Order: sequence, then C-alpha cells, then structure tokens
Amino acid sequence: MIPVPRQPRASQRGITLFGLLSWAVVLGFAGYVLVRAVPTVNEYLTIKRAVAKVAAAQPTTVAEARTAFDRQKEVEYSITSIDSKDLEITKENDKVVVSFAYDKEIPLAGPVYLLLKYEGSAKAP
Repeated sequence: MIPVPRQPRASQRGITLFGLLSWAVVLGFAGYVLVRAVPTVNEYLTIKRAVAKVAAAQPTTVAEARTAFDRQKEVEYSITSIDSKDLEITKENDKVVVSFAYDKEIPLAGPVYLLLKYEGSAKAP
C-alpha cells in the first residue's frame, strides 16, 4: 500500500457548541431583563407626559395641580407607581415646576431584583 502524505491541518474558524450556548444564555438573560424593564420605562414616559400637561396648564395652587394630575392618571391607566401626593410642586421665576421621583423594583429570579430609579420634572413654558 502506498502511504498518502498527510497535509497540515488547516486552522478551523467558527464557534464551538459551548461558545454558542454561552452566547445564547447571555442574550437570553439580556432579553429577559429587557422584557421586564420596558413596561416600567413606558410608565415613566407616560408619567412625564402627564406631568408636562399639568405644568403647561399653569395651576394656581398645589391642590389644583394635584387634581389635574389625578385627572391625567384616570385617563392614562398605565400610571400605577405614583400618586398626586408624590409630586413636588414649586415655583421658579413665577413658573410652576412639577417634579417627581420614584423607585421601581423588578423581580428577576428568587431574591434577585433590578432597581430602577426614575425622576423627572416639567416647567411651564
């Protein structure tokens, strides 16, 4: 039998099964966190729009501003994290400034939580 000369092993390119599974786990976890966090970001943007509408109306009293926010909250059913009593209402240069801040805990797995801190303010134009 004639021996066949061996050719040098060509370097292989690609990803191993272990590498593929590792990336799948990382991307899956990131997707899970994203799916859990997006509704809270949507709620924050809704609160920010509602506070901007309240500030744009130029309420004359704090009670009037809180009532206006309660009306906005009735319209926007997705606002559940804050109430009108959580708003900080001040005046700067004779313009109403409505501010808010709150924390949102998102349970991920067992005792592991993701803490998101939201804050915002709106000034009358």
